[in-house]
Amino acid sequence: AGRQAVKPAGLRRRLGKTFLLQAAAISVATVMGIYLSGYILENFLIKEALNREAEHFWSRYETDTAFQLPDTYNLTGYFLDDSSSSQLPKALHSLPEGFLQDTGVPGFSFVSVDRRFDRKLVLVFDNEQVNRLATWFGIVPLIFVLLVLYLSVWVAYRFSQRAVSPVVALAARVNSLDPVNPDADDLVSQNHKLSDEESVILSNALANFINRIKSFVDRERQFTQDASHELRTPLTVIGIAADVLLARSDLPDAAITDISRIKRSARDMQELVEALLLLARESDNKLNVEDICINDVVHREIEQLKLLAADKPVEFKQIDTCRVSVTAPQRVLEVMLGNLLRNALSYTDRGSVDVEIGRDNVKITDSGIGMESADVYKAFELYFRGVNRSGGYGIGLSIVKRLSDRFHWPVEISSRPGAGTTVIIRFPEATMDA
Repeated sequence: AGRQAVKPAGLRRRLGKTFLLQAAAISVATVMGIYLSGYILENFLIKEALNREAEHFWSRYETDTAFQLPDTYNLTGYFLDDSSSSQLPKALHSLPEGFLQDTGVPGFSFVSVDRRFDRKLVLVFDNEQVNRLATWFGIVPLIFVLLVLYLSVWVAYRFSQRAVSPVVALAARVNSLDPVNPDADDLVSQNHKLSDEESVILSNALANFINRIKSFVDRERQFTQDASHELRTPLTVIGIAADVLLARSDLPDAAITDISRIKRSARDMQELVEALLLLARESDNKLNVEDICINDVVHREIEQLKLLAADKPVEFKQIDTCRVSVTAPQRVLEVMLGNLLRNALSYTDRGSVDVEIGRDNVKITDSGIGMESADVYKAFELYFRGVNRSGGYGIGLSIVKRLSDRFHWPVEISSRPGAGTTVIIRFPEATMDA
């Protein structure tokens, strides 16, 4: 089974996802900013404040040894000596000099230790005050900023929804059109419901495009009907006239050869017209589908080619490893196999054309002139004809490829110059006959 196509997300859903991602990115940036602010507050501002307090105290202490230690709501100072060391936890008695953010003692998270004048000054900043400051100057502004950002994102999303709603409505109307017979007038008749000029312009452009497509389809159908009569009839007359001439016994050999070529060319043209008309009718969905035995179709095509190859020393061989059927239009199968067999005959002057029918494939092998690797790559291109090749219109393999894509029958070509060509058509849904 083929891989199922993933349905693309709607315009509104993509807008919502975009705004959500934007809000998430803003939130992350805001949280990181607040975290960075807290980090700066704890590691730089408090450290600088404690250093300045220590410098101020020592400058006053130098002139007045009775100058009192700092003792404020947030800051407390201690001397580590016999008279004051008992006021500090024992874990703080051996603190090294410098700024310590985490001492391991509850309530003593931010401590500065400074030794001068044979004394050790310990300044302790209240960590509860730090947490309170971080809360008021961190979390509260964060919540306020996020609320403002989320509100602005929501308002922007609502306005964006209103801006794209006409496009969404137009897409829904286009999707509801009948694909077989779309009514452009119905599309234009509801333009008054659209709220912006661009959507009206788009609606009118789609309506004009639908009308052009309908006009093209009508002309295609008319051409198909005319071609069915105007092209088939003269080719049939040419074939019948050639048969009448060949039935005469008084014609010289040269004339018989020329008439046979005329008949063969008329037959080729008739097959080409049939294939082109078949492709033109693909969109009409009027092709009759039935269970077709591939072996029987190959047999009929080979018998017809034997008549065309009467002047060539080429042997046709059908190898039936099993009998296989496929559900498809019979004419499609005849056109594909007929084109490939005629192509094999055209480039095989002598030797053989072997057709092997497998469980889910048909392999056609000829002993003709073969193709270069570059020609194999371009073989299915329209009007392409390989180097040193004559005859043909460069259309047959292109028709085979288009039918192959239409009915999901893969075609593979392998070839070597002077060693012939092998073509394999695969029928994934083929069934073996009992």
